[in-house]
Amino acid sequence: MSSNDLLGWAASLILIATIVNQVRKQIRDRTAEGVSIYLFAGQIVASLGLAVYSYNLGNWVFTVLNLVLLIANITGFYFTRKFKREEGKGN
Repeated sequence: MSSNDLLGWAASLILIATIVNQVRKQIRDRTAEGVSIYLFAGQIVASLGLAVYSYNLGNWVFTVLNLVLLIANITGFYFTRKFKREEGKGN
């Protein structure tokens, strides 16, 4: 594994940790206060597109990163929408 690959994996793990921590905090606190549903919607589309793009280039670091982010963002989208409905804020 090259030093570039190691750098990519390390940066990917940091990014994944930040997104997963945000989603986990929302679930723990059962609130979507201050979080836009459009943030997660945009991230879902971007992660899907970037995963396909990275796969087509044969770049496994970014393929895996974007697939994991896709899952995290779908989870964030679901809970943000759920908590906003519970809070009576609609979308």
